[in-house]
Formats: sequence, structure tokens, C-alpha cells
Amino acid sequence: MLFDRLKRFAIVLEGAERGAPAAFSPGQAVAGRVLLELAAAAKLGALRLRAIGAARVHWTESRSAGSSTAYTQSYSDQVEFLSHRDTLLAPPDNGEVTVLQAGRHEFPFTFQLPETLATSFEGKHGSVRYWVKAKLHRPWSTVKKVKKEFTVIEPIDINTPALLAPQAGAKEKLARAWYCNRGQVSVTAKIDRKGYTPGEVIPIFAEIDNCTSRAVVPKAAIIQTQTFIARGTKKQKKSVVTSIVGDSIAAGKREVWHGRALKIPPVGPSILQCRIIQVEYSLKVCVDIPGTSKLLLELPLVIGTIPLHPFGSRTSSVSSQYSINLDWLSTIPEQPEAPPEYSSVVSSPEAEQSLAPPCHSELGGVLEGPFFAYIQEFRFRPPPLYSEIDPNPPSDNIRPRCMTC
Repeated sequence: MLFDRLKRFAIVLEGAERGAPAAFSPGQAVAGRVLLELAAAAKLGALRLRAIGAARVHWTESRSAGSSTAYTQSYSDQVEFLSHRDTLLAPPDNGEVTVLQAGRHEFPFTFQLPETLATSFEGKHGSVRYWVKAKLHRPWSTVKKVKKEFTVIEPIDINTPALLAPQAGAKEKLARAWYCNRGQVSVTAKIDRKGYTPGEVIPIFAEIDNCTSRAVVPKAAIIQTQTFIARGTKKQKKSVVTSIVGDSIAAGKREVWHGRALKIPPVGPSILQCRIIQVEYSLKVCVDIPGTSKLLLELPLVIGTIPLHPFGSRTSSVSSQYSINLDWLSTIPEQPEAPPEYSSVVSSPEAEQSLAPPCHSELGGVLEGPFFAYIQEFRFRPPPLYSEIDPNPPSDNIRPRCMTC
């Protein structure tokens, strides 16, 4: 029989490391070969290849239609991203079979991935998978199959204005117990940007005010939310990726986080463009209040694949890289002082000389910085001195105007 003579039947993808699936990006070409090693000559019908990529969801829910009637509702859906077929060894046109001699035979193949693909994913109620399958046909015999999975990673660049924008929020909660008001707890939090990559540290800036009569404990965590959609129904699964716990805040006290560090562990990127599966992340700042429910503040996150550029994005906001100190606003008086006399500002040749643009040697290395540039201003001569005598008196030949006309 053929399968007694078949020593090896495998698929090898270029770029794959030993024991690990190959990884590709949308739009790339996938190349590989099917290996066939025979111990003796064998007759073959055909060798066919198929590449498949699809997202699938499935879950069940128990329903009750009465006191003694119960049934299970099933939800399923599927989205196909990739479907490629190829014949690597076709049967002869005369209806006969192909005879391969003993030894090693290789059948190369290549195909192009679509430009839009979802990242490979494995969840509780669904998955996004990509694989290549080869089928070896022989007359009057069962079909021999081999399958090779590969990974697709959709690139998400966090160097965009939307993902470099700071995220901030504030919430407050009134603590009650047995209809008694125990005070209010408030929290404000801010992070530098919305987009991060695994391995980065998120500095959290937060203020927690505890105006209650009991101590509270602040926490922060990264939450992953998996959403599965089928037949208009959603099924969600939330899990904590990582978390930190702050110090207990006594009654009537305030806690300030000056960039409390929260490191992102190795996690899969966000999946936002798939119709039936979505993977989203958020940063939650939580305050445990004894005797009542927690105070939760949620800030959206996007986990990307392309890390932050060392110098930031050209389109990014400067505020995403530098904090702006606005304390100087408190020094502005309510009633501004009167401006100085013009003559006290520009009244002598020395003062005019001081307004001239500095030479390059005086500036030194200032002009070499990327954020500094000298802009020459327009200078005007001072106005003439005030005099009681009109320097341009009216002419006597002009007839005075009648005020009644």
C-alpha cells in the first residue's frame, strides 16, 4: 500500500522557526513546499493544496420556557478571510496515474495574503485561525492529509495622533451604608497616550480624595475584554491582564500618584476590525470602599504592534511627550499694571542697538537645536515728542467752514 511506502508527508513554510508557527502580515506572500518522501515507487492520483483563514464563534446558553421546560440556545457564526486552492500534482489527462520513484520529492507553492486580515486569536468562545492543508490522493485508497498552521499579525502603529492623544477622566461616588451618608470618594486619572505595546510601562497620574469616615484602597489594572458576536447577540469575557495595589488612604486624606508604573505583560494586540470577534483593552482605576460598591474609572487603551518612535510621531502632540506646567497662571494679578512709557523702553541709541538681532557667534549652539529658531522682529522709530505748538498749522488761504451749513 502507498502509506506503507510513505516515510514522510509534511508542509514546510519559509520563515518558520523549528517548533513555532510562521508569522506573516496582511499583504505578504506565503511561500513553502510540500515534502513527500517514499520508501519505494508508488502510484499517485493528485496532490492538492488549500489555504484557509477564518474567524469562528460558538457558545450555548440555557433558556427556560417555564417551570418544567428548559432548552439550550446555540449561537454560531463564521467569517472567512482567506481561501486559496492549488493543485501541486495533477493527474494525467489520459486517466492514468502518476508514478513517483523512491526518494524525496518537493512541491513548492506560494500565494498572496489579502490586505485586510484579523490577527490570529484563541478565545473561550471563538478563534481566528490560518492554516495550509495538503491532500494526497491515490486511486482506491483513503486520502492522506497534512495540516500546517501559521500566524497572522495585523500591524497597529501607535505613532498616530489618535493613539498618541492623552487620556484622562474623573469620577466620584457617595458612600452610603444603611441609608447613612458616610462621605464622598473622588478619583481623577490621566495617562500620556492611548496606544502602547507589550513590554512598555504605563505611568499613571492620579488623585484620590477620601472624604469618608473609613479608609479606602486604590487599585489599577489592565482589563482585556473579548467580545463574540453571533446572530445579533454578544457574549463577553473579561480578564485582568495585570494590576497594582496602592497604599491605604485614611479617612479625610488624599493620595497622589506621580506616574505610578504599570508594566504591560506579553499580550496579543487589539482586534478592532473583525465583525464577529473583538479584543479590547482598558485601564481601570478602582477604589475599594468598605460597605458599598467600588468606584471605577475606565480609560481606553489600544495594544499595538509597532512601538513608539524614539522621537515621537511628526503628527503627535507635544503634550504627549512633555508635561506643561501651568502654575504660572496663578501669578497673574487681577488688575494688570499700567504699561511703561515708550521712551523708557526705546529712548537711546544703546537701547536700539540692544534690539538688533544677535550674531551667530553670540548664539553659540542655540541655533543648532531642533526646537529653537530666531525670528527677527520689525522695529519702528519712536513717535515725536509731544508739543503744544501744532507743527502743521492751517493755511490762511483756506476759508473757515460754516458750522450751520
